[in-house]
Amino acid sequence: MLNRRTVLAGLATGPLALAGVSAQGTFPSRPLRIIVPFTPGGSSDVLARAIGVELGKALGQPVLIDNVPGAGGSVGAEKASKAPADGYTLLMGHIGTLAINPSLYPKLGYDPVRSFTPVAWVARVPNVLVVNTSVPAHTLKELIALAKAKPGSLAYGSGGNGSAAHTTMEYLKMQTGTSFLHIPYRGTAPAVTDLLGGQVQVLFTGIPALLPHVKAGKLRALAVSSPRRLALLPDVPTVAESGIAGTKGFEADQWYGLVAPAGTPADVVALLNQQVNKALGSEEVRARLAAEGAEATPATPQVFGRLIASEIPRWERVVKNARIKLD
Repeated sequence: MLNRRTVLAGLATGPLALAGVSAQGTFPSRPLRIIVPFTPGGSSDVLARAIGVELGKALGQPVLIDNVPGAGGSVGAEKASKAPADGYTLLMGHIGTLAINPSLYPKLGYDPVRSFTPVAWVARVPNVLVVNTSVPAHTLKELIALAKAKPGSLAYGSGGNGSAAHTTMEYLKMQTGTSFLHIPYRGTAPAVTDLLGGQVQVLFTGIPALLPHVKAGKLRALAVSSPRRLALLPDVPTVAESGIAGTKGFEADQWYGLVAPAGTPADVVALLNQQVNKALGSEEVRARLAAEGAEATPATPQVFGRLIASEIPRWERVVKNARIKLD
């Protein structure tokens, strides 16, 4: 994944091509739509609504949220890819729809690179590796040693086959040469419930679902997937800090961003990018992001496009190595 230095470098670009937008004189002349390829209430939905409100204020047109769930986000993504390339339809994409799904769905109805034009990288949500407090491991190194001593004796939960929690843990397994038993659930909530109850021992997923239980002492946080420690969990080291062979440079945050159908005019993309980046600096959006455990990632469309392109082969390796198959 691209690091912050790359993002900041990407921001140091020339003036946005807003003159072209002004010359058109008509964009936007009607409401915009952000397709969220998941049900309401999840991080994609929350981020889309927060950005949508600020975009609506800036552009003088309502921004409607269209939830189109199904097939790990693929149904909504395909719908967005086939919309007119005029800037009025956007997709709130994320690591699953834009980077992992190509390896999971052999007949995917869209191509994350060819079917879309990157608009704006919105946020990243760190994953936190936690264990049930009964597990005799207080560091990641101790957990890895335990797993290697008794391969397959520790079970980890996920929100389902191919979910971010599944692929993130498989990435850790691949990099450390360990064996954990995977127990897929229908969503993150039941996985957390069984982790608290001791039916599974490990979970590596987004911070929002885990933070309250970590703070209450009901779960033990061993590591975070980010390149640096989190302000919300300053005492929890990164995976890369563990010193375990194979974890140097480890990074596996979930990320979110807006894309438009391929062929969307560059001046429209530039305007949307400028306004999204501006929205990411507003107090309202920062508050919503903080509630999701998310970090704003303002960047140019080019930087976001490079992120997408670089993530696809990385997660393809993980999916193939773990032989992940969908239900």
